[in-house]
Amino acid sequence: MRTFVLLILSFHGIIHLLGFVKAFNLTKVEQLKSHISKRDGLLWLIATILFLAAAILYSQDFYLWWLVCAAGIAISQFLIFKYWRDAKFGTLVNLILIIPVIVTAANSLPVGFKAEFKSEAVKRISVEEHAPVVSYSDIEHLPPPVKKYLIYTGVVGKPIVSNFKVVAEGEIKTDPNSRFLKYTSVQYNFIDDPARIYFIRSSLYGIPFEGLHTYIDSNAIMRIKLASFFKVAEAKGDIMNKSETVTMFNDLCLFAPAALINKKIEWFIIDSLTVDAVFENAGNKVKARLYFNEKGELINFESDDRYESMDGKTYRNYRWSTPVKDYRNFGDARLASYGEARWHKPEGKYVYAKVYIKKVDYNVNSFSYEK
Repeated sequence: MRTFVLLILSFHGIIHLLGFVKAFNLTKVEQLKSHISKRDGLLWLIATILFLAAAILYSQDFYLWWLVCAAGIAISQFLIFKYWRDAKFGTLVNLILIIPVIVTAANSLPVGFKAEFKSEAVKRISVEEHAPVVSYSDIEHLPPPVKKYLIYTGVVGKPIVSNFKVVAEGEIKTDPNSRFLKYTSVQYNFIDDPARIYFIRSSLYGIPFEGLHTYIDSNAIMRIKLASFFKVAEAKGDIMNKSETVTMFNDLCLFAPAALINKKIEWFIIDSLTVDAVFENAGNKVKARLYFNEKGELINFESDDRYESMDGKTYRNYRWSTPVKDYRNFGDARLASYGEARWHKPEGKYVYAKVYIKKVDYNVNSFSYEK
């Protein structure tokens, strides 16, 4: 679909160049019988430029490509009506192009999941002006590998985290045999009154889709819409609540190590580089195993308390893991910049998501959406 749209945009744009050539007598154009004024010739040229620009923007995933294309379609159709005898078949191409334009435009409207994402985040953003810092005494009760992890990530001496924002991009797929789709995501997590608000955007065969995962008051909802209008999945209920409690704890471990000083988290030492942890929120108790290396880096997180659901109706329980690597500085902390999400199914484990962390901000006091 993507290649098809690019070819149509490029070919349609080049075809419009014939009107410009005919108007200025640059060469003989047998396909156009009607006389074309120089003014209209410039309009044919503008249509060419708009379609080719739209093709370039579309190839680069620039979300406003549809606006440029729509302008090209408007000028093109005006010229087609004016020179109907020679150009009437161009209407069919414009009708083909209008479909992805409408779909993408709908996905760009300031409504739906994007607006809800902002609303839910804004109402929770609140930062204490003089927040206390994490001290060595705050980490004394932690198992040695967790304590070493907090020291390695550099959170000791930094303000206690009340919220954080993560901007990421990557690839995701729905089953082992499907292809990876590129995506971008933005999320806000809140610590004291636990909440996770996660917004993702991607496209399938050139048709955009978006998802909103909310975990508020321990109630989790996962929703996916195609082209902003067509709901294709919605998951909620007790199983989803437990699953997203695992995700919330995973986020704390990977993105906000300072939050692990919470004494409500129960720790159990397995060996010098491995610990089990029990995290509870509003009655949802989940368990995870954390693996560290000698440097103090967290390298993997595993849990048997998360469930896979593609449609929100059927749930399957498999081991879930998130191996991470490539640590670098993100503001006040040194964190893994790459991670994977894996399901460990009876037929074998597979990677369903590859995540590249672009930005992590702590104790944010205002909302901003970043692609």
